Amino acid sequence: MKGVVILALLLLCNGSMHTEDIPNRLIDYDAFEDQVAVVGKIRKEHRITEKEFIRMAARPFTVILDARSTEKFELLHVKGATHLSLPDFTAEELARIIPSKDTRVLIYCNNNFLNEPVSMASKAPPASLNIHTFNALYSYGYRNVYELGPLIDISKAKIEFEGRLLAFHSRPGSVAEAPR
Repeated sequence: MKGVVILALLLLCNGSMHTEDIPNRLIDYDAFEDQVAVVGKIRKEHRITEKEFIRMAARPFTVILDARSTEKFELLHVKGATHLSLPDFTAEELARIIPSKDTRVLIYCNNNFLNEPVSMASKAPPASLNIHTFNALYSYGYRNVYELGPLIDISKAKIEFEGRLLAFHSRPGSVAEAPR
């Protein structure tokens, strides 16, 4: 019994250490929470269909941004996409691939496509990369961002793809028969 009381006191003391304010001017969760509320409203208006995505992608001054890992991007990505992994987002890196903050940016992620578990494995819905990418771009001042909205069976997609996995497919741009 004495051991249980001591353990409980240790856990209680340890827990109280985590409630202190630990300053770090480069991490601001409160600002993130405030921004999520704003971005959520904008995002609802900037989610687009597959047809709209294709139409917008063909327009000048548009960047298709793939924020997945380099490995997954090299395996398969939307044709013409520019790659910058989300952990590599900085003001400088974004400016290098997006000509201006007014440039139209189209984003997509794993959770837009079904039936490609190798290069586009589905994530938990709240962990969807689109959500984080949209918020991060907004943080850096990009407001002309559009997100592919629907969940699309990759074998029926009208969007074209490129990458190493296509070498295993019969039709250029098709991922219908990828070996697993």
